[in-house]
Amino acid sequence: MPIITAPAVTPEQPPAPPPIDLPEVGYASVTYVDPTGQRWPMTDLSANWYTLAEGVSGLGAAPYKLTSDQHPRGGERLRHVQAQARTIVWPILVRGENHTEFIRHWRDLAVAFTRTLREGPGWLEIARPDGTARRIAVYYRDGWEGRGRAATGITWDSTVTTLWCEDPYYLDVRPVGVHRESGAQVDFQDPFPSVSSSQVLGATTVENPGNIEVWPSWRISGPATVITFSVTKQVRDPYGVVQRVTESFTLDMAATPHGPLLAGETATVSTDPPAARADNGDDLVGGLDWPTAELWSLPPGRADVTFELAGAAVGSAVDLEFYPRYETA
Repeated sequence: MPIITAPAVTPEQPPAPPPIDLPEVGYASVTYVDPTGQRWPMTDLSANWYTLAEGVSGLGAAPYKLTSDQHPRGGERLRHVQAQARTIVWPILVRGENHTEFIRHWRDLAVAFTRTLREGPGWLEIARPDGTARRIAVYYRDGWEGRGRAATGITWDSTVTTLWCEDPYYLDVRPVGVHRESGAQVDFQDPFPSVSSSQVLGATTVENPGNIEVWPSWRISGPATVITFSVTKQVRDPYGVVQRVTESFTLDMAATPHGPLLAGETATVSTDPPAARADNGDDLVGGLDWPTAELWSLPPGRADVTFELAGAAVGSAVDLEFYPRYETA
């Protein structure tokens, strides 16, 4: 059975503001995207607000907490590494042609940042001159207040805002996608006995170009009854030994309130946070093969991935998608 593979679609990115030299980052353009999707350029020095590069911090490598054990022969041995939430310090200058315009910009930016505490995170996007860009989810913590000095607060003022990042890693602004679709089926007896791989949509090598493991999501298009996703990857055990391991999970649609996935229906499985839901809103988590199900991640580099669908027919498809994660901007 032929497998149809479609290239991933790369969305167009809006133009970035002019780049400036930032501490821990280098020459880059920065845009803040608030929870409503409005974009606020942060490095356009001709605008009515822009980042004050002096004082920016927290954009480098993620902070870590190390747990170690005493070693009987002296020293210690590393037992566990835990990435910690990141704090970004972001100084901003705001100005206007007159007091009324200045106050309007000051209030609008204050709301753009503080609404992250009510409506979900904003995004700090850092774009390079070569067209690549990475972003990090941010929440406002504190600092939106003026300097309180003579001449400030009339037509200009500056603030040192602190942003909190629950995930300390940067994401690529463009996702990596893999598409596998079922082609025409073959008759087992015509013209001679043959075996159709109608249940295996693809065994492929997926490459994670980032520095950090990622938890992908899948979108399954019916028809399908039992869905199994497997990965074979290299992992390092606590003693530093590299081994190849295989992890998998199975979603049995017949074991869910939804029932088998029919043609034209879709289901989505995400691994972080773990969730499985049909396009009509049905919760499918009960169909996963707990307790052995491993909603696996993809390590940096290459991994062998297999998509297997029982009950597949023409139109059955799987789309895997993830955003590469990086240590620095």
